[in-house]
Amino acid sequence: MDHKIYDLYKEFRNGRLDRREFLRKLAFLTGGTATAVTLIPILEKNYAGAAILTEDDPPLSTEFIKYPGETGDVRAYLARPEGDIKLPGVIVIHENRGLVPHIQDVTRRMAGEGFLALAPDALSPLGGTPEDEDKGRELMRQLDYGSTVKNFVAAVQYLKTNPLCTGKVGCTGFCWGGGMTNQVAVNSPDLIAAVPYYGSQPAAEDVPKIKASMLLQYAGNDERINAGIPAFEEALKKAGVEYQLFIYEGAGHAFNNDSNPDRYHKEAAELAWKRTLGFFKEKLM
Repeated sequence: MDHKIYDLYKEFRNGRLDRREFLRKLAFLTGGTATAVTLIPILEKNYAGAAILTEDDPPLSTEFIKYPGETGDVRAYLARPEGDIKLPGVIVIHENRGLVPHIQDVTRRMAGEGFLALAPDALSPLGGTPEDEDKGRELMRQLDYGSTVKNFVAAVQYLKTNPLCTGKVGCTGFCWGGGMTNQVAVNSPDLIAAVPYYGSQPAAEDVPKIKASMLLQYAGNDERINAGIPAFEEALKKAGVEYQLFIYEGAGHAFNNDSNPDRYHKEAAELAWKRTLGFFKEKLM
């Protein structure tokens, strides 16, 4: 299928086109409204399978793997550039709906920048992330948090010892995954770099356990999460943890999620992503 059609659909899903404008442009590309309408279910199915790529994307190898965790085998999405060269590893931690297609897409974006990227599914003990995202949100509430933290800490060891990894591992996560990224930093002395996006902060007494360099990304309009910043920053300074902190004014919680037009903030997301990549490349490469 023409990559222009996929690009157009991504613009629609990301809220940059309303449905009327999307259909008009799709009809132009496909030769008529009738053809455009029949094509939409195919596009939706491909998007749900997280397979929307363009000609400019680098060739990637992607697969679902399992690694040993606290609760048994943890299912995860692994993406990397094609070839056998060793790469630094980055764990990508999803939001509170599970390992949805958007996070698989973010994992591929990370891999496209030269990383061995791994996105574990926190819902593995409960059968994995369902297609229904509302159901995924309900299941997330049933997880044992302590065991879940250990499952993500185990991902650090999996990547560090992977034959395709240089042994250097970082971690990033969003919303619920931002808080989990902080917990991985607290509980894994092998983690080198962490980039939590608008994540809940760890307890002040746990901060001295952090050995990783931290890049903290927050939204300006996120009162609940931001209330924890002062105590966290004070604890980081007291413990001598290397950190950077950015607050993106005008952006709200979940501003990086370009599959959610109600939350996505293009300028903040692009700047935060640029800083994330620069940070990982500095610390891991």
